[in-house]
Amino acid sequence: MEYKPIKDGATVYSGFAFKRNDLSSTGDYPIIKIGNLVGSTVDYSKTDFISKRLISDKHNKYFLNNKDVLIAMTGQGSVGRVAQLRKKEQDILLLNQRVGKFVCNERLDNDYLFYVLSSAYYQEILFNLGYGSGQPNLSPETILSVSIPFPDLGIQKRIASILSTFENRIALNTAINENLEQQAQALFKAWFVDFEPFGGVMPDDWQDISVYDLADYINGAAFKKAEYGDSGLPIIKIAELKSGITDSTQYCCVRKDDKYYIDDRDILFSWSGNPDTSIDTFLWSRGKAILNQHTFRVVSKYNAPAFTYFLLKYLKPQFAHIASNKQTTGLGHVTVADLKRLQFCSNIATINEFEALAAPIFNAIFAIYKENQHLVALRDTLLPKLMNGEIDVSKVKI
Repeated sequence: MEYKPIKDGATVYSGFAFKRNDLSSTGDYPIIKIGNLVGSTVDYSKTDFISKRLISDKHNKYFLNNKDVLIAMTGQGSVGRVAQLRKKEQDILLLNQRVGKFVCNERLDNDYLFYVLSSAYYQEILFNLGYGSGQPNLSPETILSVSIPFPDLGIQKRIASILSTFENRIALNTAINENLEQQAQALFKAWFVDFEPFGGVMPDDWQDISVYDLADYINGAAFKKAEYGDSGLPIIKIAELKSGITDSTQYCCVRKDDKYYIDDRDILFSWSGNPDTSIDTFLWSRGKAILNQHTFRVVSKYNAPAFTYFLLKYLKPQFAHIASNKQTTGLGHVTVADLKRLQFCSNIATINEFEALAAPIFNAIFAIYKENQHLVALRDTLLPKLMNGEIDVSKVKI
């Protein structure tokens, strides 16, 4: 297999340096920043916006197209991260500075480039090429100097087509899970806000229950420098809750108290961070690990994990509001005192009834998380074998 530098098939340029004062939480066009590169996808559900009246012809090259391949050009834990944009046709997005966009010529397939650079092997290479004290950086020249397998264009397209079957299934599964979450939230609202199963009126035997009394909230561990190692269990911080276990994940090499260990199906509540993007509830599905501080492991006192999970998800806007009122330097938090003040109305019998109804949805969401992890692992196993010619792409049935 012949290897060539990326510059033989593509160029890369950084986004526009938008002025901070020109951006707001609402507006016409979302701005894609490094923080929107989550795993190998671009999440633009939460962005800064700019008004279209501030956009002129000088911004034309910074508009993004569907399937554009982007790279984080700076950041302690993000430098070198590669993601591919999948956007709705009507969405108009602009690229911010220090996020690079690849533009391929006729010798390099755009999708093939994405699969190569998003592989674990090349993610490690790009991450390690970051330079500079403090925040590591990547220049366009450094990125373009990286050598990649460079088969004929037809083979590139065939490899991309094979791998896209995995990507499409993962995307479909993600959409299914989003739909399941929406169904569960609608069901929760119908029961505990609109009281639809009870004729639209709150039952007389319901009582106020604090969110804190619903479960045990076990905060994660604090780690000393000597407790980090190259092996052991992964330490789960907010980055791992969002993007899974990556090359940037740290590991714990000592034994900690049993209460800090987590496993599949545990409910985790991140109570500190950016109110809009980090305060959230997660269903853990990546196996045995150890939890970092600033996140609670939430254990239902009523053997009702589905109810507990969907209640905390329903309360996410309230948690974000609480955290934003305490925000300093961009970070906010939700305390035990806040959980004690927040209340909902129900009784044990109704919680158990709802649990029986919601548990299949909860289980389906978890199962899809696990299937996606299997698909990602299979895709990442196939990629190097396809690139180095170990697997004959002409014999692979899609």
